[in-house]
Amino acid sequence: MSINSAMLAGVSGLVANSSSMAAISDNIANINTTAYKRSQVNFANIVTSQAVVGRYSAGGVQGVTRQFVSQQGLIQSATSPTDLAIAGDGFFIATEKANGLTNADTRVFTRSGSFSADADGYLKNDSGFYLQGWPAQDDGTFDVDPSDLTRLQPINVKNLGAAVKATGNVAVNANLNSQSTLSPDVATYAAGDMSDYADDPTTGSKPDFEIEMNVVDSQGGTHRVTIGLMRKDPTTNPNEWYAEIYGDPAEISATGSGMIASGTLAFTGDGKIDLANSDLFGSMGATPSISLDASGGTAPKWDDTLGVQAQDITFDLSQLTQYNAASKVKSVNPDGATVGNVVGVEVDEEGYVSAIFDNSEVRKIAKIAVATFQNPDGLAAVSGNAYRATIQSGEYTLKEPGSAGAGQISPSTLEASTVDLSAEFTGLITTQKAYSACSKIITTADQMLDELINIRR
Repeated sequence: MSINSAMLAGVSGLVANSSSMAAISDNIANINTTAYKRSQVNFANIVTSQAVVGRYSAGGVQGVTRQFVSQQGLIQSATSPTDLAIAGDGFFIATEKANGLTNADTRVFTRSGSFSADADGYLKNDSGFYLQGWPAQDDGTFDVDPSDLTRLQPINVKNLGAAVKATGNVAVNANLNSQSTLSPDVATYAAGDMSDYADDPTTGSKPDFEIEMNVVDSQGGTHRVTIGLMRKDPTTNPNEWYAEIYGDPAEISATGSGMIASGTLAFTGDGKIDLANSDLFGSMGATPSISLDASGGTAPKWDDTLGVQAQDITFDLSQLTQYNAASKVKSVNPDGATVGNVVGVEVDEEGYVSAIFDNSEVRKIAKIAVATFQNPDGLAAVSGNAYRATIQSGEYTLKEPGSAGAGQISPSTLEASTVDLSAEFTGLITTQKAYSACSKIITTADQMLDELINIRR
């Protein structure tokens, strides 16, 4: 009968508004939860078939929960370099454990980027989920696979050992005096004389000028390498200098007393380096570089006792000049770095996680992966402000941050909750009133049934 349907409609209203109150309560409780996405209970009416014309049977209402997972929260500044937010679409991939992962282990998706290193050095957020990324290969590249979650590994920012960078480039800024006094040895000079003199001043020829630099080998050892220069007789060879590159014979086994290369450096009439007419590095115009073979190799090489790898060193001589001013070294900047330990971590917008060493070396150790879904609002929420894939959400697609529609990584920031407190309080009031009204339906229907029962009296 209609009175019974009215009572049941009131009950459905109580249930639906209770669900709405629960969603609002969750939202308010999580207003400060990083990257929390608000939920809302919408109402849909239930219609029952009307069996008798002129009579109405109430169907009631049902609550339909809607998640706003795709809604972007405000990106706010944070103090830690490992606090991360995603500006745009996508989710961090995370696991519940860091070691011994198998294909059967659960992977979850989250935008809660409050990551910090745990006792073992793994990046873990406040909910205890470990951040996943593609690890750097031995050659510094990344094996990015858009469909294979098992290629991802937990990112560790502590257990990295030490870092060494062998010298590969040297920039020289110096001037050679175009009017310097000729050496008395210039007339009898032969290749190797300057390196001989460096090894034993009683032999060879003293250079007019030397440019010294420290070269770091593949194991972090430091070695002195020198460019010796002697001005040629300007009456026959204007704007030209004899040049040799040499090191300590105890560290570099070469032709002669540690000599690595010898030849001529030429300059133009306006005092600029003229590499096209210089043969210090081999043939005329050759790239200004030297090669040292590995220990045990062919001279010129690193000494066998050092046990280090082969090494190519390129020189930037664009700031080497020959002016009528005192010979002077302004700067020599090699790019090598001796042994260093990790002192910090940084993350860039492309998702590269880099370790910073105390020798100024910066090494990329991992790249954060971002997962996108066709319908992120269809994801199923799990504890810890994370989600798992469902049929409604569709399959995940792994992407590099900032590519193919995936959002960029925003380092040293956190995504705020999407809860609007004023809207939730307004909903709290309307839900309370609606609940009270539904309870009034039940009490009124109860009174009507009492009247019906009392007809017999």
